Amino acid sequence: MMKRRAFTVRRSNRPVKKEITGSIGDIVKEITRDRNVKNEQYREQSLKMHGLMCARCGREFDHTDRHLLTVHHKDGNHNNNPPDGSNWENLCTYCHDDVHGRNFFADEEEGKE
Repeated sequence: MMKRRAFTVRRSNRPVKKEITGSIGDIVKEITRDRNVKNEQYREQSLKMHGLMCARCGREFDHTDRHLLTVHHKDGNHNNNPPDGSNWENLCTYCHDDVHGRNFFADEEEGKE
């Protein structure tokens, strides 16, 4: 007979429930802070993986203007952040706005037909 061992499965991508107390303003600040920390983590990963270059227009950036690069989620799901970065592409703010603007207008056109 085999011995059974107890073990715990831990998943790092599972949301952690925590109790937030205080005013509505405090709750909003806490949620916003958590979201900003998470966004900055995958942004830095993407910049290291894909470099300081816009994947669309090819413009190159350096440490002085890297704030103009954004991370675009190819599938539109901001929670889909695979470790290999396959759902990300670095886009300058202009190209990122253009991509989302095209999607908006394409959805509008589909509704007219």
